[in-house]
Amino acid sequence: MNRRFAPLTILALLLAALPAFGQVYSWKDKDGRTHYGDMPPAAVEATLLRGPQAGAAPTVRSSGEAGGAPDLPAPVSPSAPRSLAEREQAFQERRAAEAEAAAKLAEEAAARDETERFCASAQHELAALRAGQRMVRFNARGEREFLDDQARAEQAARLERQLAERCR
Repeated sequence: MNRRFAPLTILALLLAALPAFGQVYSWKDKDGRTHYGDMPPAAVEATLLRGPQAGAAPTVRSSGEAGGAPDLPAPVSPSAPRSLAEREQAFQERRAAEAEAAAKLAEEAAARDETERFCASAQHELAALRAGQRMVRFNARGEREFLDDQARAEQAARLERQLAERCR
């Protein structure tokens, strides 16, 4: 054999043997027929027959995964949904529950913020009433009128009640 062709021959033999090191999966389609291949379709429960970790638990390929990405372990719990439609429905239910919880938290935060703004405003107004500042309100005709001592006392009492009720 010529020395010049020896490295090429070894390289060709190695390249020819590469498929022997690949992975072989087995899976069933929707009609119940068994298929074999080196890469199962997305979101299908497949069993690794040959390759690294052969004989391990079945794997499920995620739908968004690239060709060379690792497989995810299949759900082990018997109560876990098995079909794609059941898994999708469970996902949608979890997503709706999370959205509902987030909306409830946002609503509670908005209510807390509104209460804090009201309390701060009422405390400032009450402090101004007690300090003797001149206070003005608008009457039914839209004219400004100054509060007299009786109106100041009524306004202060009303603010104190509101602060006691809402701003604990």
